[in-house]
Amino acid sequence: MTACDTCVVRNRAICSSLDSNELETLNTIGRRRTLAPGESLIWEGEDSVLVANVIDGVLKLSTGTEDGREQIVGVVYPSDFIGRPFGSTTGHGVTALTEAKVCVFSRRDFDAFAREHPALEHKLLQRTLGELDRTRRWMLLLGRKSAGERVASFIVEMSERLVEQGCQGTHDQPLKRFSLPFSRQQIADVLGLTIETVSRQFTRLKSEGLVDLPSRREVEILDREGLIAEAG
Repeated sequence: MTACDTCVVRNRAICSSLDSNELETLNTIGRRRTLAPGESLIWEGEDSVLVANVIDGVLKLSTGTEDGREQIVGVVYPSDFIGRPFGSTTGHGVTALTEAKVCVFSRRDFDAFAREHPALEHKLLQRTLGELDRTRRWMLLLGRKSAGERVASFIVEMSERLVEQGCQGTHDQPLKRFSLPFSRQQIADVLGLTIETVSRQFTRLKSEGLVDLPSRREVEILDREGLIAEAG
């Protein structure tokens, strides 16, 4: 039995387009790796030497400013694809927010495999376009929305993304209670706000009955329609 046979995200990852023989070939060029929270897999600006499928856990995509600050530019979940196939350098770093399991491939080996399997390239294109759509929505959030709208949008987005990645809940019955893989400071970094502003907005959303905060990391959505309206 190969690692692909036992992979829990096999039916949702880009390799879902491959048949059993193709998966067996792909398995020969991949390896499993476990990352501890805070451990980096890819570094910004370095040569693009590997790509990976996320099997479990949550990782952040981040870039640094000239004065040394970090800006989180994206988050990846189980079944997401990370790295830069067909590219020479990496535009952002990839670091585990939680303990994470990934299936890692040499970028050169993966590029060669993808060129021989058009269905896999098609899946990569679909993922890329989906990520582009999310990036455009995020540009709107950061450029035009108020602090309250940003925090509400973040909570809605997190609940939807966790559903997409196979957590509890469905699109007809969205996830209501979940644990955030972020600290308040990391949420502030993602949203371009201060940690004090983020904390105030969480408290306000709770006082207005839109969410409950059972613990520092847990969020329970009490009024989803109201939260979506608050998100603008």
